[in-house]
Amino acid sequence: MENYHITTTTDGWELKKQGATRASKTAKTKAEIVKLATDFLAGKTASLKIHKEDGTIQEERTYPRSADPKKSKG
Repeated sequence: MENYHITTTTDGWELKKQGATRASKTAKTKAEIVKLATDFLAGKTASLKIHKEDGTIQEERTYPRSADPKKSKG
């Protein structure tokens, strides 16, 4: 499963694959980057961590939802 992070930058927000040096997507607002990330990750198996402006994790999403490990038995 690939891991992606949404974090703030000096120009707005970015979606970046964990370990990558360049952003996959950028946007001016957090709402816009979340929408872009949802479209970008459609059809992929990935984990998305959405960070607050202070860097802490606000929310974690799994794509597709069926791949969410919290829903598995055990």
